[in-house]
Amino acid sequence: MTSTAPIDPAPAEAPPSRTSGDGFAHLRAAGVSVVLSVQDGRLPSVLHWGPDLGEVSEHDLAVLRAATVPQVVNNDLDVHVPVGLLPEMATGWRGRPGLSGHRDGAGWSPSARLVRWDVRPSGPGQGGSAVFEGEDADAGLAVRLELELRPSGLVRTRAAVRNLLAEAYVVDGLVPALPVPETATELLDLAGRWGRERAPQRVPFAVGAHSRENRRGRTGPDAPLVLAAGAEGFGFRTGEVWAVHTAWSGNHVTCAERVAEGGRLLSGGELLLPGEVRLAEGEEYVGPWLYGAHAADGLDGVAARFHTDLRAREQHPGSPRPVVMNVWEAVYFDHDLDRLVDLARLGAEVGAERFVLDDGWFRHRRDDSAGLGDWYVDEDVWPQGLAPLVDAVRAHGMEFGLWFEPEMVNPDSDLARAHPDWILRTGGREPLLSRRQQVLDLGNPDARAHILERLDSLLTEYDISYVKWDHNRDLLDAGSGPVRAAGVHAQTLAVYGLLDELRRRHPEVEIESCSSGGLRVDLGILERTDRVWGSDCIDPLERQQIQRWTTQLVPPELVGSHVGSPHSHTTGRTHDLSFRAGTALFCSFGIEWDISSASAEERQELAGWVSLYQEVRGLLHTGTVVRADQWDPAVALHGVVAPDGSDALFALVQLTTALTSVPGSVRLPGLRPEATYRVVAQAPGDLPRVRRQRLTPWLAEDDGVVLPGSVLASAGLRAPALDPEQLLLLRVTEVPSPAARGGAR
Repeated sequence: MTSTAPIDPAPAEAPPSRTSGDGFAHLRAAGVSVVLSVQDGRLPSVLHWGPDLGEVSEHDLAVLRAATVPQVVNNDLDVHVPVGLLPEMATGWRGRPGLSGHRDGAGWSPSARLVRWDVRPSGPGQGGSAVFEGEDADAGLAVRLELELRPSGLVRTRAAVRNLLAEAYVVDGLVPALPVPETATELLDLAGRWGRERAPQRVPFAVGAHSRENRRGRTGPDAPLVLAAGAEGFGFRTGEVWAVHTAWSGNHVTCAERVAEGGRLLSGGELLLPGEVRLAEGEEYVGPWLYGAHAADGLDGVAARFHTDLRAREQHPGSPRPVVMNVWEAVYFDHDLDRLVDLARLGAEVGAERFVLDDGWFRHRRDDSAGLGDWYVDEDVWPQGLAPLVDAVRAHGMEFGLWFEPEMVNPDSDLARAHPDWILRTGGREPLLSRRQQVLDLGNPDARAHILERLDSLLTEYDISYVKWDHNRDLLDAGSGPVRAAGVHAQTLAVYGLLDELRRRHPEVEIESCSSGGLRVDLGILERTDRVWGSDCIDPLERQQIQRWTTQLVPPELVGSHVGSPHSHTTGRTHDLSFRAGTALFCSFGIEWDISSASAEERQELAGWVSLYQEVRGLLHTGTVVRADQWDPAVALHGVVAPDGSDALFALVQLTTALTSVPGSVRLPGLRPEATYRVVAQAPGDLPRVRRQRLTPWLAEDDGVVLPGSVLASAGLRAPALDPEQLLLLRVTEVPSPAARGGAR
């Protein structure tokens, strides 16, 4: 019932399906092995997920399986049954069951027997997929498990359940799980709130369940993003790590569980509200993908697997990510054609390539209390429609983008007055207001068709290249249909379907997922969108942390980050342009500032940053993200290294005052140890160079320093003493070797 595509059919040369017997599926890719074990006619268990085992025989795998059987201990089962990819209570698993549900009280503890399975290799070292089908005749259920190891070394798995009997079966949960070894003793995931999304938190991997349940109806600011397990103290560059991500944009659960018998699992799936999935005979529910990443080299290794996988998608944006000029913080609801045309002119002068008109262009929308849902251009504000602005933007050589919030509705709107039945609610009561709006029931076919018609009409009428798709409130008391049954599951599928259909009709239009800023960031929504908005807070100090952790899952080219005004609208802090622009540079760069209020000197400096972004975006959006482990919480270092290691750009960021007056050395990670590099301050991010007396001697030299990558990564360079909330850009380029060593300092 989820709208995720099945694994591609097996190629013609794939081995035939097997129907019985013991066996193994060994998939290998990018330094990772996944070994699935089939035994005693049960659904598969994961014998190994971790470092590549190399070419091992089925005999060796059988010996490994036998050698990993634990002893029988007092007060335990007489026979050990390994926990499956879909854990079952019937096999002795005491934790969260993989499949939970019932048929009017019956069938609540299913135990499927394997009926067929097949392995689909993609080629030597390229991974592949495996599909397992089982049935429980007593419970009247059929189960299908899919697992795929992708060329990136990323693994993903999902489960499906089908009802075989005439009586309905209610699915309460379908949550596949991946095991991790006993060396994983610490957990890391992310928390947060609006404007301060994705704050890391660590806890011991203790006995019990560390369960992150999201009931917001969207991914949320406090979603874990990734849940990672590893040896205590694992970091960006150190430690063996296993991590999972639940690719679903509605309610979901991501869990780390350790039982008294010693097993450790990472699991994830959709969090179903009571009665949301009720299967009639022959109907099937397919859960979302659970992605897993293993890396021997810390969280950066995990991030690299996700980034590599996303960049390999057919729909991944292939053109350079344009400089976006969004006018929200410049004008808010004060839409005036002359002013907006002037902003477009100034934006083009500094190098902007895409102009986005935000909230306030449609009927009755003079503030956020009314009009949401009335998706017609406001005739009073725009008597000639949007065409004059679109034409002016295009005349300046920029693309035009438009803001929508299609899933929401203000009670004070023509739409809500005409169709009060189109609002998600439970019983006779309406949910509490949030941002003075309610949620439109897109599970209602008429409501969904109306929104599709409105968006399609506007995208057809105007030359729109970009849609900023917003979603500004949680789904509370979200009842749908005649009996107002729980409707988050149906709503999530409807949003996916609406996005899919719009993309089919307008394949040239890019879509940004914005949800109160960065509240819907997940691989489900990224199957259908081209960018996520990192946060509504563009204060660069806050963005340093938000972006550092957003890129744990999402590559920088898919994360929107803009240069705001000197005085932050969300925090009240004031920052130099170099800090604001240098922070935004490392993502999908844009401007969200009334630059008509800026001085000519500020606009000239901004144009320099735009020019730098256009120069280095090819590097930033294809290279490997690296983040140094911090020796001092006052200082952070991050960067991007080209795939071939020939080029890199780093940002040394002074977050606050340091404890000591003289900084230590800074190491530059991710470079090729055998290569020789020149390190220089990169303009315009070399602003601190104006205080040369405070800089270390090597930075004062115009030609910087030349050293081997091994030295830069291990010994490092003396860091300069920067003022708080400043950054310094370092450009690192490979130079010929060994001749260049003669100039090393």
